[in-house]
Amino acid sequence: MTANEYRTGPSGRPAAQIPWLSYRFTRRDAVAAGFYVVFLLVLSFAPGLVMPVLVMLVPDPVAAAYVLNLAFYGVAGLLAFLAARPYVVRETKILATRPVLSLSLIPAGVIAMLIATMIGALLSGQVETAVNQEAVEGFVGSVSPWLVVPLLVVLAPFVEEYIFRHLLIGKLSRYWNLWGCCILSVLLFASIHIVGKESLSLPVLMPYLAMGVTLVGIYVWAGNNFMLSYGVHAAKNLLGVILIYSVPPELLQQ
Repeated sequence: MTANEYRTGPSGRPAAQIPWLSYRFTRRDAVAAGFYVVFLLVLSFAPGLVMPVLVMLVPDPVAAAYVLNLAFYGVAGLLAFLAARPYVVRETKILATRPVLSLSLIPAGVIAMLIATMIGALLSGQVETAVNQEAVEGFVGSVSPWLVVPLLVVLAPFVEEYIFRHLLIGKLSRYWNLWGCCILSVLLFASIHIVGKESLSLPVLMPYLAMGVTLVGIYVWAGNNFMLSYGVHAAKNLLGVILIYSVPPELLQQ
């Protein structure tokens, strides 16, 4: 089974009426990407500009952090959806032409991501838990899952797949080498999870590099379908959330 079989049936004719779309950058892309980059830089390097004001409105630090992240990803997600809506519709229709294959690729992608992480750990000698990951685990454990899932499973993966796969590979590859775009996507995706929080090091980056490589591979294999990589990304985050709520805290701290 190849990625092209999503687009054609056994006779070679289109399996569904899938509209062709240009992969040119648009003003909406610029607005969505600009908001994401600027807000991310502020949160990473100048949190003092936002958090003190927010804590005055929401005294509980955990609740304040949740409100800030929800507002950020909520706005970023809305802007990303408005910019990518035609692609979301088209790529969902493409996946619907092979529903069994599409659904089976989501758990397969998560398994591939876990295997890639283990291989990365063997190659680097060790894997260190990033400050970002520790913060996420503490944050998730302090907030109701009904609040965490919309943020970490629905909004955040969609925004990141739009930025790092749809824009940095799907659209940027019109102007730059595809492999260069893939490498850039992986490196930036890994870096944004620790930038401003700790120094860049291979053991800390490795889990995010493995995740990025897997998502890029799925995205490119599926014919630049970021809704499929979004499904895998969301499933991986959901698995992480389930584990955090299911495993006793004392075991996570060992």
